[in-house]
Amino acid sequence: MENRTAKTRRRNGLTISVCHYPPGTSKWNKIEHRLFCHITQNWRGRPLTSRLAIVELIAATTTQTGLTVRCELDANIYAKGVKVSDAEMAALNMKADTFHPEWNYTISPRTPEVSR
Repeated sequence: MENRTAKTRRRNGLTISVCHYPPGTSKWNKIEHRLFCHITQNWRGRPLTSRLAIVELIAATTTQTGLTVRCELDANIYAKGVKVSDAEMAALNMKADTFHPEWNYTISPRTPEVSR
């Protein structure tokens, strides 16, 4: 079974760069760090009654410097526990980045084989 990222990339001929923050380092994410206090202020202890209420609360957040948040509810249902086989991983045209290659990589379309 091919994963969705690979299908999307292949169908659209996209090169996709994936960058992750390592576990426990959200403080390094400057945008998250700058916005979290404003989201909290905007919340002001109101009950979070639904996912939609949370999304609307986050989306209504702005800062005095003009930073705004774009937020939308993803209502798709995703399969849990999807496993990617070693063969599927090997079939990807994946190149690790020089900075933390265990977290950051680029997946490019494979060049089509030329028939002779």
